[in-house]
Amino acid sequence: MQLQHVNVKLLVRNATELEPDLELLIPVFHGWIRDQSGPELLLDVADYTHVDGGPGVILIGHEGNYSVDNTDHRLGIRYNRKAALDGSNQDHLKQAAHAALTACQRLEAEPLLGGKLQFNGQEIEIFINDRLVASNSDATRAALDLDFQNFSKTLFRGGEYSMSYGSDSRKLFAVTVKAARSFAVSDLLENLA
Repeated sequence: MQLQHVNVKLLVRNATELEPDLELLIPVFHGWIRDQSGPELLLDVADYTHVDGGPGVILIGHEGNYSVDNTDHRLGIRYNRKAALDGSNQDHLKQAAHAALTACQRLEAEPLLGGKLQFNGQEIEIFINDRLVASNSDATRAALDLDFQNFSKTLFRGGEYSMSYGSDSRKLFAVTVKAARSFAVSDLLENLA
């Protein structure tokens, strides 16, 4: 099963403090568009902060979108890869995680946010935004379990972790991986290198 359209969401440590201030992300993301300092073409910003438990603030790009997402009232930074990539499933998982972690690092250091945004470095949600390739089923879980285990071992440098899969067939195929301890964003980036 060849994965494309991988989404990675890293959860925020201090979600209840930050939620009322999500509008602060709008000028931050506009600055990212202006600077175009990353590897992807960034195009626009969409504000969905008025939607309870919704997508939050989205930075729309050509290859992928970044958002500070509050879906299911779980606040985190989400990277949504839209353009197809060459390579293996591990390459695709690593690319999406690297993009999300790099965004986390930038947001944690962003002066406009004043240190309000901190990631827990312990829990990651991975979604496959392609229901034709990866339906939310037992067969998909069986086919991809080893890929997610290998990725998690790399990300958490062989440390203990647990995995749980979503079971609602109406939702995207998803796995939540939780490490036994917290990691700094920089350490997770180093583990992927």
